[in-house]
Amino acid sequence: MPDIIFDTNVLSNFSLADRFDLLKLLYNDSACCAGAVATEIQRGIQCGHVGLSAVSTSLAHGWPRIEDPASTTEHHLFAALSISLGAGESACIVLAAQRGYVFACDDRLARNEAARLGVKLTGTVGILIKAVMVEAIDLKEANTVLRRMVKAGFYAPVKSITTTRVCG
Repeated sequence: MPDIIFDTNVLSNFSLADRFDLLKLLYNDSACCAGAVATEIQRGIQCGHVGLSAVSTSLAHGWPRIEDPASTTEHHLFAALSISLGAGESACIVLAAQRGYVFACDDRLARNEAARLGVKLTGTVGILIKAVMVEAIDLKEANTVLRRMVKAGFYAPVKSITTTRVCG
């Protein structure tokens, strides 16, 4: 299974729903985020979003690992994507496209750009479905987590989780 790279919105959704632990359980040895995502999380905490502290603490302990665009090709693609996307989304897409990672994001514009580049995608809902399918949580708990996420501000594309959807 390829590594997964998390955008800020997915990390935030799980943290704000008090289930950040699910991400580590599902992707313990295969997860990363861009340095710009870590910065966005820190900015969120500085703006008073204390519910993000689980992400910050985990990042401080090395999970998920932080990666950044490094090659000339990655820097050029980052510059092109940054015209219409934020730094975190742009960096994640670059790393996913160039290194073969799955991009975990819920933002439609970012997902469209990633798909255009042939990047494999998942999002918050796909991860919740995966958690059910691998029996990390049951369907009832997945829907409870989804409701908490929505209450915290997640604009969910579904009203409930079912295991008939494709997971990421």
